[in-house]
Amino acid sequence: MKNGLYITGIRLDGEIPKENYIAAIPVVKHLKELEINKSVIFLVGENGTGKSTFLEAVAVNYGFNPEGGSRNFTFSTRATHSDLYKYITVCKGISRPKDGFFLRAESLYNVATNIDKLDSEPSFDSKIIEGYGGRSLHDQSHGESFSAIIHNRFFGNGLYILDEPEAALSPIRQLSLLSKMNELVKEKSQFIIATHSPIIMAYPDADIYVLSEEGITITPYRETEHYRITKEFLDSPERMFRYLF
Repeated sequence: MKNGLYITGIRLDGEIPKENYIAAIPVVKHLKELEINKSVIFLVGENGTGKSTFLEAVAVNYGFNPEGGSRNFTFSTRATHSDLYKYITVCKGISRPKDGFFLRAESLYNVATNIDKLDSEPSFDSKIIEGYGGRSLHDQSHGESFSAIIHNRFFGNGLYILDEPEAALSPIRQLSLLSKMNELVKEKSQFIIATHSPIIMAYPDADIYVLSEEGITITPYRETEHYRITKEFLDSPERMFRYLF
């Protein structure tokens, strides 16, 4: 599958000035070159390890809007993204995606607002929202709008970068996401996902990169802390409560 990937690796080029806060982020400290060999990879790790910052840098470097959307989205609500994208090289495969989307839960509101704004302007073209299910994303719950994008806007032959999708999705909708991902992977799509969800990261034959203070390591699913802690809790919440309380 390596030859069919749109992104085959990410490497850090040059030295980031020490006074720049991103230089101290664990993923940046340990990043030399991250080789990608699978259609689906997950970035997991504790809060503060740099998952979202790294994912954002990859998306922006590739040409996506920092706040999310397709590569055609150019709006800016507030420039809060880091400049890590300037220090990385995204290694591109032979093939080029026909579709793509950067989906992040925290700025979905901004994407929805931009779609409504563009659709309110005079145009001979069809409404943008038709490509998202035909109903304003603002008229739906957070999870519903997130799912509407995934199931209506992701076409296949695409590069899809998702930042913590579980923040908007119930467990059953997370399973629905896995089903849609599988359809899209069969249609020559690639996913790069930052997540805390042991449901989502269970996608078969994916590579899980665990980011930590010690480094960046590919880790089997059942050896991740996310899986082990969740399983221990579900197996015996009472025992966990005795430890916590």
